[in-house]
Amino acid sequence: MPDDSLMNRFDRNGLTRFRARDGVIALLVCAALLVVFKGDGLRSQGERMDPGWDRDVVLFFGNPAGDVADALPFADAVDDALAFLSPDEALESGGGFENVAAQAGGELPPVTKDAFEPAAIGAAPPRKERLRTLLVTGDSMAQPLDAKLATALSGRGVKVERDVRLGTGISKSFLLDWGELSTQQVKRRRPDAVVVFIGANEGFPIENGAGKEVECCSADWAALYANRARRMADTYRQAGNARVYWITIPTARDADRAKINRVVNAAVKVAAQPWASQVRVLDTVPMFAPRGYEDAISIDGQERIVRAADGIHLNDEGAGLLAQTVLARLGQDFTY
Repeated sequence: MPDDSLMNRFDRNGLTRFRARDGVIALLVCAALLVVFKGDGLRSQGERMDPGWDRDVVLFFGNPAGDVADALPFADAVDDALAFLSPDEALESGGGFENVAAQAGGELPPVTKDAFEPAAIGAAPPRKERLRTLLVTGDSMAQPLDAKLATALSGRGVKVERDVRLGTGISKSFLLDWGELSTQQVKRRRPDAVVVFIGANEGFPIENGAGKEVECCSADWAALYANRARRMADTYRQAGNARVYWITIPTARDADRAKINRVVNAAVKVAAQPWASQVRVLDTVPMFAPRGYEDAISIDGQERIVRAADGIHLNDEGAGLLAQTVLARLGQDFTY
């Protein structure tokens, strides 16, 4: 019987007919060449896969294939020969992420673990320590808050140190340098926590690194102010051994002062960013001026006057409300 199958066409045209075994042998040869020349590619692909059984299978074959490729010089030669096919630019400017850690102290300091509030990343909060010494400091804004906190903590074994410097400010260092004062305060008192409430006297020109005075309230001025506040916050946190509660300034009645308040508050929030786990910014604006300046706000369903007659400071009622907020935040970090 003549061969009527389609395979007969190979014989009629003088072509070689391959068997299934020949195909298997060819596949094995190709696999061997891939292992020799690019076995490391299979391993790398497996390492980039998400955990799971498929990754385990790829690495089961990829690891030994990569070891073979590493032992031979062919893989590097292939990479060099085919490098011109890569669509990527040669990124060798030194700005890669692997260099960030080496730039500490340079233009781009590294982010550290202190920048993360444990709750923000789902981590367990640190064990609460007992609050023994609390420093309440600032300018006239800190009064009568300091007295309210001292009264609330009396009899609880907490020593409340009150250090209010009237008429001073972070931007007016010609009267008092808060960088120096904060250093002295920490050396003398070693507080477990520091409450900072300052800002009634801000808006003065600040000298930049070139010796030129920068007027309030541009972004340049805000940056200079933030750097001064950051220096103070770093001093008060005592290398992570203390907690700082920096209170923002409630919006003033006067429009010009309100503008300064806004810039100062923004600068303080930026200043605290490297140490979110230790420096807490307590924002008074939503509490006392959610819709702009108001003399009175609703407390327990009743309208209460919370601002002093000058339209800047808190009165006794307002300070009492703020003290409750501060004590509640202290209670999240300490026992007392």
